[in-house]
Amino acid sequence: MQLGEALPSIRRPIPSAVGRSWVERLAASECPALTTRRKRRQERTGANHDPIVWVEAQGSNVVDSDGNRYVDLTAGFGVAFIGHRHPEVVEAVKQQADRLLHALGDLHPSDVKIELLEKLCALAPWPHARAMLSLSGADAVTAALKTAVMATGKTGVVAFEGSYHGLNYAPLAVSGFAGRFREPFMAQLQPDVHFAAWPSAELGAEAALETLPGDWSRIGAVIVEPVQGRSGVRFPPPGFLEALGRACQQNGALLIVDEIFTGVGRCGAWWRSVDQGLVPDLICAGKALGGGLPVSACIGREDVMRAWGDPDREAIHTGTFFGDPLGSAAALASLALIERDELVQRSVDRGKTFAAMLRAEPLAGVTEVRHAGMMLGVQLRGGLEAMRVSRALLERGYLVLPAGAEADVIQLAPPVIVTDEQLEGFVASLRAVLRDR
Repeated sequence: MQLGEALPSIRRPIPSAVGRSWVERLAASECPALTTRRKRRQERTGANHDPIVWVEAQGSNVVDSDGNRYVDLTAGFGVAFIGHRHPEVVEAVKQQADRLLHALGDLHPSDVKIELLEKLCALAPWPHARAMLSLSGADAVTAALKTAVMATGKTGVVAFEGSYHGLNYAPLAVSGFAGRFREPFMAQLQPDVHFAAWPSAELGAEAALETLPGDWSRIGAVIVEPVQGRSGVRFPPPGFLEALGRACQQNGALLIVDEIFTGVGRCGAWWRSVDQGLVPDLICAGKALGGGLPVSACIGREDVMRAWGDPDREAIHTGTFFGDPLGSAAALASLALIERDELVQRSVDRGKTFAAMLRAEPLAGVTEVRHAGMMLGVQLRGGLEAMRVSRALLERGYLVLPAGAEADVIQLAPPVIVTDEQLEGFVASLRAVLRDR
């Protein structure tokens, strides 16, 4: 079976001699906090948390420095929606590299940057849209938050408990996933942020909406994820996003939807929020957008984006590598693939199949399987369980991520081209891991 569609093959301990050598080099060169975090996880879970070192990836497979082969059910944090190293994306990047590596940003842009901007505007849910390109999801969120200030003149933001928008300063200030992320930097963060409750089984949509601010006089934006990914693949109840949109309209605030994880097909729609009946003012895209290269975008209604005005001097929001030719070429190839091969609908179909496989199995300690397209959350009983289970699955050749504030959810976001055999193998391994823990 060719690489990309193969089942796991674990031939050596994780990590083995070559892998350990790389890990030692990593520990001697990376920020010490990251090495310490892995040691702390080992102490808390009783399992080794040394990383594998990737040397090759194709389709749904990853190969480590010791020659072990894995099935990647994370898609590299959701990036490889179309699969790792898709040959058409690779070819587009090679062709672009043969003629132009870098241009002059917004001053003298490349042709492929302009093509990508046009394509993103065509995919937007408004008849007239404009876009700003950047590199990371956090960049896109920063652009959206700045746009809201320019459009409304108000700096206040409503965000949600459990939300995750990135760790740059602007996104960090509105990320409610963990206060410990913000605490060391509070003196330098935007202070005018109101964290509303995220609806849950215990707190319904109406009760959550009641936690929105009573005074909107300083609120210029509300930022929300259609599904809270890092917090454990947490879905809002039907109608919640639409009600949030009405609250924004009534109070003169812009609604920013963070579709960095959920968008571009991941949840079975180009934009999960729009599929749920919401038409936001600004959309942040990333991850799957670049097909493996760092590309992100803030896309907005034309009238909102015109709030940036007509500066008579330097541009007040730009970046040296924003909209770089290689990333733009990769994104155009990725978007063309998703459209041509109908991968949005395939995400719907494959997600239903995967969720049905999981729900049909007697999985010990699993209380719920949540999903939208190829974004799934397996709820476990007990804090830290997902960290233990994810390491045990790694030893069997399956890459998954723990999620949730209590690390009690297994987050699954595989490439849309993952095979039935790979999914069946994972479900069998998960059943065995949960049985034996």
